[in-house]
Amino acid sequence: MSESTSSTLQYRFDGPEEAPVLILGPSLGTTWHMWDRQVPELARQWRVFRFDLPGHGGAPAYPAGSVGDLAARLLATLDALGVQRFGYAGCALGGAVGVELALRHPERLASLALIAASPRFGTADEFRQRGVIVRTNGLDPIARTSPDRWFTGGFAAAQPAITEWAVQMVRTTDPGCYIAACEALASFDVRPELARVSVPTLVLVGSDDQVTGPAEARTLVAGIPDARLAVVPGASHLVPVEQPAAVSDLLVRHFSTAWQPAFDHATGQTAIPAAQVRPVLAAAPPQPAPIAEIAPAMVAEPQVMGRPDPYDAGIKVRREVLGDAHVDRALSQADDFSGDFQEFITRYAWGEIWDRPGLDRRTRSCVTLTALVAGGHLDELAFHTRAALRNGLTPGEIKEVLMQAAVYCGVPAANSAFRVAQQVIREETTPTE
Repeated sequence: MSESTSSTLQYRFDGPEEAPVLILGPSLGTTWHMWDRQVPELARQWRVFRFDLPGHGGAPAYPAGSVGDLAARLLATLDALGVQRFGYAGCALGGAVGVELALRHPERLASLALIAASPRFGTADEFRQRGVIVRTNGLDPIARTSPDRWFTGGFAAAQPAITEWAVQMVRTTDPGCYIAACEALASFDVRPELARVSVPTLVLVGSDDQVTGPAEARTLVAGIPDARLAVVPGASHLVPVEQPAAVSDLLVRHFSTAWQPAFDHATGQTAIPAAQVRPVLAAAPPQPAPIAEIAPAMVAEPQVMGRPDPYDAGIKVRREVLGDAHVDRALSQADDFSGDFQEFITRYAWGEIWDRPGLDRRTRSCVTLTALVAGGHLDELAFHTRAALRNGLTPGEIKEVLMQAAVYCGVPAANSAFRVAQQVIREETTPTE
């Protein structure tokens, strides 16, 4: 067990101290206990290391707003423990951390398993909208619907204790850390980089996963050289919980046979591990055997060097603030008459101004809302109210901005602004069942 600071993670070890280290990474909203039923089998031949995401499972609530930040905290924790090389299996957000490690720190990684993972998790809009819901209503609406996303209907009905455990696990998570993790998933997209993953990789997915299902898994397999795909029948998103025997068996097979030795840059030789992992035969799971297949790799696109065009930064910031749906609609409606204007505001309003480091996005939203009230631009006020919620303002804070504007911009202007903002806030903060 461990204590954690802002730069490290809460963790625990199981298994023999002299064995190679195998890390198990959790999904958003879960704790290290999601792996409880894999540990007895894996700990026979590995030193199993589990960690909690910030604010999950009672871990200190130091939000991490990117997958890269989570990976850096994990490495800082391992460095403090003297762990240099390890295998890694991660579920969903934990899988994203695994891909990040494989891309940025391949020398640390001996083997990789990606479970219920994706090179891009849904859309940025979906996760930022989830953040708005949590910021306004707390985690209870998300907690109550988690079993529907995580488990098949039959499993949830047959296992009420596990279903309730899942609800309580989400409900007790720190909301700020959950929102930050949503932001991390919203900005995660490694599709162009998959061909650079060079460690032995297993991609594992439940056949009935409606969150990151077989289609996303096959995208990973197509992009990662020599990756293998295993589809577990009768399982949804949290497949290690729903089909523990099948997942344990697949992980034992993969890490027993695909553990890449370390490369010594000083000698130019491949190091022989001090304690080689020997294959272990595991009992066959009671459900139908998982399907495994191999798919070809995707060719990486060439990287363009040089100073980024402000347009590139602008379109990224514009999408992050306003949402993909809004930006796609605006760009699709552009023609020969309005196209130059769309390019102009993307490059200069969003690439040059919104991307400046002098103010954070919350502050820029406050300034923008006030300016739009003063100018009477109610259409723009509507989508910038949505943007303000995405940028972290609460409905109460937006109310205070409009109250301030009433004094300096006039009561009639603020009255119209309140009517527009009230409707937007109702739409954006009402949980969907």
